Amino acid sequence: MTDNNSISSATPSATPDTPQRTSIFDNSLIWFGAGVSVAEIMTGTYFASLGFARGLAAIVLGHVIGCTMFFLAGYIGARTRKSAMETVKMSFGRIGGQLFAILNIIQLVGWTSIMVYDGSISASTAFPGAPWLWALVIGALVLLWIAIGVENLGKMNTVAMALLFILTIVLCKVIFFSGAAAGSTLDDTFTFGAAVELAVSMPLSWLPVVSDYTREAEKPLGATVASTVVYGLVSIWMFVIGMGAAMYTGTSDISQIMVSAGMGIAGLLIVVFSTVTTTYLDAWSAGISGESVVSKIPGKWMAIAATVLGTAAAMIWVMDDITNFLYLIGSVFAPMVAVMIADFYFLHRDTEHDAFDWPNLIVWFVGFVAYRLLMSIDTPVGYTLIDMVLTLVLALCVGQVRKAMAVRKPQPTASETAESEPKAADSAK
Repeated sequence: MTDNNSISSATPSATPDTPQRTSIFDNSLIWFGAGVSVAEIMTGTYFASLGFARGLAAIVLGHVIGCTMFFLAGYIGARTRKSAMETVKMSFGRIGGQLFAILNIIQLVGWTSIMVYDGSISASTAFPGAPWLWALVIGALVLLWIAIGVENLGKMNTVAMALLFILTIVLCKVIFFSGAAAGSTLDDTFTFGAAVELAVSMPLSWLPVVSDYTREAEKPLGATVASTVVYGLVSIWMFVIGMGAAMYTGTSDISQIMVSAGMGIAGLLIVVFSTVTTTYLDAWSAGISGESVVSKIPGKWMAIAATVLGTAAAMIWVMDDITNFLYLIGSVFAPMVAVMIADFYFLHRDTEHDAFDWPNLIVWFVGFVAYRLLMSIDTPVGYTLIDMVLTLVLALCVGQVRKAMAVRKPQPTASETAESEPKAADSAK
């Protein structure tokens, strides 16, 4: 007899109704596009005040921590063939998981607006045109990507990624071989621990999204590993470009760097295509998360709605500083994923058929509060790792207590079972 709350470790086999699977190369392209981002370059500028050696160490350490969580979250979706928010229901219940789906939709619409905003500001600096007009252009291109769909991007995505790869190499040459270092004017109170935490925050922001893409992988383990490694390396590369821009050119405005270097159209293409390929993932996942809440509306239409809302917000509001937004995302989703890791990898539980899993929701809330409290403490490894370890240990302890209580629960005797059967038959009549 199998436990209804246990998770099968077998990967579902393909059927005639199985959707088209993505290859390891496809997944690598998807996450290459996610990593090449103006937002990641801009975040990297904060590291300049640490100096190149300490800044690079903080970037690498933060990405090792964040990408480890990225892999663990993504592999759950790859093994179960479930979207990110459907895997959340396995730990928090059918309705409990919808709470996180709604929060995820909100943060993804927020990310969509931030990405379009950053791209429109940079594009208007690199090439003539009002920011609102460039926001419309970027939004329209994101809608085109959504209309094509992740399974059908194919050669179009390959060409876009090859173009971005070449252009980012050119950008590196412009930044690191443009002359002597100009020195950083950024805040020198930025500590190593704060830098590590900021580096963690970028891969962490993808935790409630990654399974939306690994679930479609033809080879779950290989695709998840490739996605993690490609995203991690490319994200580190973008951070280093941003740090180098602030250190070697004396400015943190990446668009100004491209203009002063005479990159012109090449700089514009970097800004626009990197924004589109990253924003597309946010909008598409907003639609997938929406299906977890309202299954009757196709995810593609909700992704379109997220893009329209995000583009409109980018045209209206100023979004120059996103650090508080990143930390808010971490405080919500880091303890959520810690609970999921405990359930899937250690406790082998699945409660998606229950309405709520209250013990796990309480553990998550404790982790959320702990994260906010830990934000005031400076440690060499930041506070996300500490919070996730604490939440993971608490979830494991609660899981063991629940197992012990289930074992001690008295089972009905044979005579009690026999007596209950006639009563059940009578009540059925």
